[in-house]
Amino acid sequence: MTPPNEPPAEVNATPEETGPHTPPNTATPTSGPAGKVPGHPRTTQDATTAPPSAPWPGPTPEEPPRHTPGPTGSAPSGPHTPGPAATPATGPQAPAGTTPPSGPHTPSAPQAPATAPAPTPPTGPQPTPPSRPQATRQATRRARRIRTGLVVLGVLAAGVTVLAALSSGTRHGLLDPRSADPYGSRAVSELLKERGVSTRVVTTAREAAAATGPRTTLLVTDPDRLGTTQRRKIAWASDLSGGRTILIGPTSHSLTELAYGVHTKGDADPKTLAPDCAFPAATTAGRAGLGDGLRYTTSDARAIACYPSDGHPTLLVLPTGTTGGDTVVLGTGSILLNQNLADEGNASLALQLLGSRPDLVWYMPTLEDSDADSRAAGERPDFLDLIPAGWSWALLQLFVAAALAALWRARRLGPLVTEKLPVVIRASEATEGRARLYRKARARDRAATVLRAAARERLAALTGVAHTQAHDPAALAPAVSARLTGGTQDVTGLLFGPTPSDDAALVALADHLDALEREVRTS
Repeated sequence: MTPPNEPPAEVNATPEETGPHTPPNTATPTSGPAGKVPGHPRTTQDATTAPPSAPWPGPTPEEPPRHTPGPTGSAPSGPHTPGPAATPATGPQAPAGTTPPSGPHTPSAPQAPATAPAPTPPTGPQPTPPSRPQATRQATRRARRIRTGLVVLGVLAAGVTVLAALSSGTRHGLLDPRSADPYGSRAVSELLKERGVSTRVVTTAREAAAATGPRTTLLVTDPDRLGTTQRRKIAWASDLSGGRTILIGPTSHSLTELAYGVHTKGDADPKTLAPDCAFPAATTAGRAGLGDGLRYTTSDARAIACYPSDGHPTLLVLPTGTTGGDTVVLGTGSILLNQNLADEGNASLALQLLGSRPDLVWYMPTLEDSDADSRAAGERPDFLDLIPAGWSWALLQLFVAAALAALWRARRLGPLVTEKLPVVIRASEATEGRARLYRKARARDRAATVLRAAARERLAALTGVAHTQAHDPAALAPAVSARLTGGTQDVTGLLFGPTPSDDAALVALADHLDALEREVRTS
């Protein structure tokens, strides 16, 4: 050891001589005053303490130790042991054995020990949960599709309603003066209007009886629909009015009250017939299409019989009790239809029969006029009679709209969309989905079996029971009971017991299995 009052000799140490644990900032002492290097002023930045003589705790630094030449000579051979640090001088001076660099020097901090490399993350496909913007876009697309479907259904419903409303003004049924379809009578109504005859449509017997008078023609389109009370009311009003009453196709059911003494004689031949009578309207019109209706016979000598078919007339004119009034019985109303009005003398005959008075009351009986009589007779109207006229087209349009909507929703037209398989699904989602299916099917037995089987396999692995005996109560139950430290538990009943009776018992079973596995795992 060098005495502390003498300057130590210079030691030229190599990495081989100093060993692998030589500190990087440790240098050999130089000759001259302690801690003084000529030509370099002392500064506070150069002051440092010598490291201890213990080996360097960390790995070998990359920077080799510095060698400062001195006048003393070379270091002795053999292993070198650094001596104690020199006593620092009074004031801010560098300690002995340090050599400041040629410029300003900042002491380097000791390097931290090297750490192990970070583990490489797995490179396989990882399940990526959907982000919030993606879920928002999916919800937006779903809402847009729902709104589109509702808009389409609304447009279809509105179109059907508009078409039904528009068609209801022109399609009112057979012999309706407002209907322009082939079986309506709007054409004759318009011709009468041009000749100054006003047409009024009524639907009840009370309105029809109140509208009768000497200047009125009452046309009854379906006399057989009237009840007994309604027929008597119409007959009484016709006899006292002094006007004309026209009955279209009455049968024996209604002739008793409306045209006393008249009876039906079967159907006429389907052809146009000649007047063959002295009735002015018939003789003026000539041949007319009355051959597809009923034929009549009467015991009234005052009656005028026209357009006979096989000897029986299809048109009768019966005088009423009041002077000037009469009742006309027509075997068919085909001469009043739009599709037949231009044939033969149909238009002339219709205009003369309906236009003999300035006012025309067009009576179209409804079910209201026959309800009381039908109930008394034990009859019920047909279902189709209860449907308002004109709504058959609306119903057809609704069926077409429903078929189009079903076709639109059943299959989307266009190319198929490919999907990359397999689809990565989170385990929690698969578990929740299977649990919902079990709950929807009320499959508590299946759910309990799956829970117990999985618990038995895990407990067998924890207790050392062979995998082939994991579902054997005689092998697994004693091994699990031996690992329990608490009170006695019915391990066999818990792992091999009956099916839970309700959902609450199934949840309790799952909790007990978890607690049992946790206790065995921590014992």
